[in-house]
Amino acid sequence: MNHNLYLTFYPHFERQPNKVLMDTLDGKRYRYGDVLATSRQLASVLLELGVSPGDRVAVQVDKSPEIVMLYLACLQVGAVYLPLNTAYTDSEIRYFLQDAEPHLFVCRPGVFEEAKANAAATSVAHVESLGTNADGSLMDKAAKAPENESVCEVGEDDLAAILYTSGTTGRSKGAMLSHKNLASNSQALSEAWHYTDQDHLIHALPIFHTHGLFVACNITLINGASMTFLPKLDVDELLDLVPHASVLMGVPTFYTRLLDSKRLNRDVVANMRLFISGSAPLLAETHEAFEERTGHAILERYGMTETNMNTSNPYDGKRRPGTVGMPLPGVEVRIADRESGKALAQGETGMVEMRGPNVFQGYWRMPEKTQAEFREDGFFITGDLGLIDEHGYLNIVGRDKDLVISGGYNVYPKEVEQLIDELPGVAESAVIGVPHGDLGEGVVAVVVPDAAQSVSEAQVLDALKDQLARYKQPKRVFFTEALPRNVMGKVQKNQLRSTYTDTFAREGTAANA
Repeated sequence: MNHNLYLTFYPHFERQPNKVLMDTLDGKRYRYGDVLATSRQLASVLLELGVSPGDRVAVQVDKSPEIVMLYLACLQVGAVYLPLNTAYTDSEIRYFLQDAEPHLFVCRPGVFEEAKANAAATSVAHVESLGTNADGSLMDKAAKAPENESVCEVGEDDLAAILYTSGTTGRSKGAMLSHKNLASNSQALSEAWHYTDQDHLIHALPIFHTHGLFVACNITLINGASMTFLPKLDVDELLDLVPHASVLMGVPTFYTRLLDSKRLNRDVVANMRLFISGSAPLLAETHEAFEERTGHAILERYGMTETNMNTSNPYDGKRRPGTVGMPLPGVEVRIADRESGKALAQGETGMVEMRGPNVFQGYWRMPEKTQAEFREDGFFITGDLGLIDEHGYLNIVGRDKDLVISGGYNVYPKEVEQLIDELPGVAESAVIGVPHGDLGEGVVAVVVPDAAQSVSEAQVLDALKDQLARYKQPKRVFFTEALPRNVMGKVQKNQLRSTYTDTFAREGTAANA
């Protein structure tokens, strides 16, 4: 039996060739039949370039509908699709090319010569370019190529993609995702979110990430639905589209920026069925403000590069602010002791662990690292700390590496952040631990003040005195215009720790103990 993910999409291409799969702001419309023909031509190009089943195809290009066609072509010929963040520098790209050893590297037309130089320094056999207007050498070749109609036969555990993790500690690791990993997750999300061929998605996410590619695109393709492709988030453009769409998938920044617009109201979103948020924690106040303004409760879900999506707030039922819901169909979730792996009772905080068909095959060429991240019974250790509350909803309290151990006591940053975020004059906060001579780590809060109201360090510290045990209370509060974030909106606490690492060394520890 052929387990190629491509075959889960193909029936819709055959059934509805005249239906629009993708459209763009400049009026371009890509019908299912058009996408099928172009992806088959691209598959022919890949074969002409000597791409074989299992070969990696690395892609670092700006967002365009043609990327979806290239992704489909890679699946069709059994290649392993490897999308790369457009913000990566030359030195970072060289690392990925050396590590993944792709047969083909697809770059932006404007950096073609630099890409060839990087390829020459590694083992890449071919370099092609792809632009945002169906231009570049790859599309030139596709225009002259015949349509390849064959579909490579693959097993369910054969790789469909490699996604490199963000690399907040050390070098990025390549998460190996199989055809079964991606197909099963798309089916589970379709069931959980009641997705159908009648849905129209607003796609404003990057397409080199799990969220934008394997959630947004795959769920559209597996259901025969449609989507509007936006190059990036533009609130006015998005609000122009909302009356004609049914689903928006975004990161928390999408929703805070929408709330900043006076155009956002119940009438504008009357046609919308579902607003989804992920990739970073959604503040409870954002959830509540959005529901009050629009009548829609944002559905927050939880996933990661290695596992695709794991849990989701319910489609029917209470979507609880500050939680990421319950396991998706087929996915097992447990909370375990960080050291022993022993399962913990409901309500206890520990390591979030996952098992299911969505969980990746391991890290590319890192067998020891892969083994270290799995328990003997097959559960993957996510690195996230969480608890399952009395309603059965998963609550993420932070990353294990962000846990602060002060004076031998565990401090979960989210608990402190939630209290700080509720204070007048605070827009948002991040809590970190930095070296402290007496305590091992001292708790530090970094606060973004609300532009409309002032707040001081003394006011923050005073407000927390009666709400937190002394060991959880920040020793210092710093203010900043904005928290550092990655492209998906996650706060980069490693950068904050680096910035404030000498806080107690400079000030001496005695006064802060």
